[in-house]
Amino acid sequence: MALAITFSLIGFAASAEESMFGFVYTTDLLPQGGKEVEQWASWRHQKIGGYYDQLEGRTEFEYGLTDRLQVALYLNYNWTQAYHNGPFGATTPPEQFSDYQVGPDDRFNQTRFVGVSGEAIYRILSPYTDAIGLAVYTEPTFGKNFFELENKIILQKNFFDDLLTIAFNFTYAPEFRYLQDPADPTGIARSWQDETDVNFALGVSYRFVENWSAGFEFVNEHEYNSFTFNHESNSGYYLGPTLHYGGERFFVTATALWQMPWATAHADTVPGALVNGYVLDNDFEKFRFRLKAGYTF
Repeated sequence: MALAITFSLIGFAASAEESMFGFVYTTDLLPQGGKEVEQWASWRHQKIGGYYDQLEGRTEFEYGLTDRLQVALYLNYNWTQAYHNGPFGATTPPEQFSDYQVGPDDRFNQTRFVGVSGEAIYRILSPYTDAIGLAVYTEPTFGKNFFELENKIILQKNFFDDLLTIAFNFTYAPEFRYLQDPADPTGIARSWQDETDVNFALGVSYRFVENWSAGFEFVNEHEYNSFTFNHESNSGYYLGPTLHYGGERFFVTATALWQMPWATAHADTVPGALVNGYVLDNDFEKFRFRLKAGYTF
């Protein structure tokens, strides 16, 4: 029995902090002194019409300060192209480029360094020694005309000797953007405007053979034009498969999500952004794909 527990702990230590999901976080962390580099690439595709693509890149270095506390530093950078993709056929850049002045018939093609993010995750309970895993997460991001503070509550439960992993995230992310002031009829004045993302995410993955896991992810995203749960503008629902490979030091994860036609209008929904049950405002698209790869030192 003791030998089986020892081998189980060794296997857990080797696979700790693998990003098993593309969009959902787990409570697995690096051990104290552990170091990892990760590269993310996310593709967002298709709006109401015309053409729209966005590639989001993120390069990350993670470090285990203790067995319970992990910190990280991210560099974020994006490329996008858009044309006649928004409400009523107007060219509409994604949220990361919303401080640009774009005409309704412009062909928009831009690259930018979005900003720098810090991250801290503290694990309160472990799914391997407690009834359920629990962790809290915070991530400030600083960029040009932009600041966000993303916060998460992370839950994780494992079944069948850790073959099946279920994780749930609640996200509260207030942000400020320096944009054109809607109260100025000249379109010249700018002001800091607030918005809050409130998201719910569920991931389920089963290890069907050594080092390989597969499952699905579900994400429900909400946007509010306030720091409280009022003045809601959008809500979108995404569902799709995820596939994960985790070796002794290297892992790769791929997740594809399609928006479900379940969106409804809200008090602050932009006219024309809701089409046939799909919300396609500047932070929502019909399809998104994320690839993550990481190496542990």
